[in-house]
Amino acid sequence: MIDNICRGELYIADLNPFEGCEQGGIRPVLVIQNDKGNKFSTTTIVAPITSNIYTKKRIPTHFTIDYALDRKSVVLFEQIRVIDKNRILRYIGKLNSKDLKNIDNKIAISLGIEKV
Repeated sequence: MIDNICRGELYIADLNPFEGCEQGGIRPVLVIQNDKGNKFSTTTIVAPITSNIYTKKRIPTHFTIDYALDRKSVVLFEQIRVIDKNRILRYIGKLNSKDLKNIDNKIAISLGIEKV
């Protein structure tokens, strides 16, 4: 299990098994859980990332990343999920501070805290 996971970090994680339209497989994820929760819990909260940006319909819960990954990708905040830290395979990068602030809006939209 990887220790010292922090909010805003990007990891490769194993999201198998999955059902229906859930994002699954070995793929990048963005950690969105707060650092205190990450320190004391054996789970973390993540949003899956896809590089299939041209086949996905753009919706307000999507956030584009064009750095830190092999290719331009989209964070899917409509698919936020809790995963066990044992699913996290390796570190790949971190969001910059500007983008870290911007994702709060996407999370709020996804959870119905903020209206579109």
